[in-house]
Amino acid sequence: MYTNEFAKVWSKLAKDYKLHMESGLAPALTEAQLTVLEVLEDQKKMKPSDFIPYLATSPAAVTMLLDRMEKNGLIIRDRDEKDRRIVWVTISEDGRKEVLRGMKVREDYLSHVLNRISSHNQQLLIYLLGKVSTAPQEVG
Repeated sequence: MYTNEFAKVWSKLAKDYKLHMESGLAPALTEAQLTVLEVLEDQKKMKPSDFIPYLATSPAAVTMLLDRMEKNGLIIRDRDEKDRRIVWVTISEDGRKEVLRGMKVREDYLSHVLNRISSHNQQLLIYLLGKVSTAPQEVG
C-alpha cells in the first residue's frame, strides 16, 4: 500500500497550505475567521452555535472567535427582536472586503500549486480526492 507515501505528501501539502494561508491572511484574518466569513456570505445570518460544524471546535472557542471578529469589525452581533435570548451574527462591510481578500489569497496559492500539473490531471486529482473524502469512515 501507499499509505506512508500518501501521509508524507498530504502532510507536506497541508503544512505548506497552512503556512501560506497564515502569512497571506495576517494580520487581519485567520483561517477560522475566513471560514466564518465565507459561511456568513452564503447564509446571511446565523446563530453562534450554527458555526460549530464548520469549525469543528467547542462552543466556547466559537464565542471567543466571534468576540475577536466583532472587536475587529468583521461581523455584527444583534439580539433577535422577538426573542432576546437569540443572537444573530451577520457579516459587516469590512468582513465582506476581508472575505474577498482571503478567498483571493487561497485561490492564488491553490492555482500556483495546481498549475504544476496538466488540466486533465487537475480534474483527475479533484475526482480522486472527492472519492477519498466521501468514502465511508471505516477504521479497523
